[in-house]
Amino acid sequence: MYCHEQFKPVAAMLAVNFALALVNILFKKIIDEGTNHLVIIAYRQLISAIFIAPIAYFLERKNRPKLTVQILCQLFFSALLGVTLAQYLFLLGLEYTSATFSCAFLNIVPVITFLLALPFRLEKVNMKSFSGRAKVMGTLFCIGGAIVLTLYKGKPLTNPNHLTEQSSVTNSRNKTERWAIGSIFLIAGCLGWASWFLMQAKIGKRYPCQYSSTAILSTFAAIQSAILSMIIDRSLSGWILKGYLVMTSILYSGIVGSGLCYVGMSWSVKQRGPVFTSAFTPFIQIFVAMFDFSFLHEPLYSGSAIGSILVTIGLYILLWGKSKEIEECEREIKQAQVARQDEQCNGVSHIIPTTSD
Repeated sequence: MYCHEQFKPVAAMLAVNFALALVNILFKKIIDEGTNHLVIIAYRQLISAIFIAPIAYFLERKNRPKLTVQILCQLFFSALLGVTLAQYLFLLGLEYTSATFSCAFLNIVPVITFLLALPFRLEKVNMKSFSGRAKVMGTLFCIGGAIVLTLYKGKPLTNPNHLTEQSSVTNSRNKTERWAIGSIFLIAGCLGWASWFLMQAKIGKRYPCQYSSTAILSTFAAIQSAILSMIIDRSLSGWILKGYLVMTSILYSGIVGSGLCYVGMSWSVKQRGPVFTSAFTPFIQIFVAMFDFSFLHEPLYSGSAIGSILVTIGLYILLWGKSKEIEECEREIKQAQVARQDEQCNGVSHIIPTTSD
């Protein structure tokens, strides 16, 4: 029974990341067709809010705590940083690069989450313990992998001869420039998403209703995206969705990607914390790679492969250190409980009078 309960967050996060991988593949297709980024986010979050709100009302109406102004402000900024800006920047990076490369950058989200958690005391590092040194070493591996992803593209490992030699030189130069710009957008998007995990950990303690908070979050994000779209691109023609693929992609991303997935992530943050939840993001890249080569026919570059390997190794060193730290904490708690029980037993033995013949 204990193992079953422990496996629930793992299974939930695997399902969440598979669904998000499919969202990224679909978005890459419709972005290449010219769909406005902020319009995608606005429709996605609006559909999410409409889908989640009735569920939240019926499932959480009896145990929903009071919604204060402070919680609303936290949800507003959580939507702005972790949904609106994070998704917008990620879609920009996705446009300039490939789906597999973009998802490779998501692997640094747990490390950014860990680094941001340190000053807020949501995480701690004890360099005297083996687990603390493992967490630092994993972080350094991930940072090194992110640097390789950003600065080194390398040679294509698949489909290297699909262009002519003359056009290949020109396209390669243009793609390298776009790759660098896309990397900057992706890093900024990962920073926003990492911030969301930390804010969600704080919100979850004061407002532990995953469906209600997701519905409010999606509503704020839809409004924010619509306002930003009006400021950046004032054309109303972009709001008219055309094509079966565009409508299906946005509908799926709204119901599953922003609705059920954010509920699942919020629940996982509540159960196991922000670092554990964000540690499953490398599976997005694995799932995307399965679809990317099959449907989008994007080449895999050696820089992406090397950087992804370094980030993944560092990530799981960090995760291993985190698990060892939890074991050490549980061991210390048990030792403290045993010591307390011994003290109580010794105190009782002194009080009980002895009988003599």
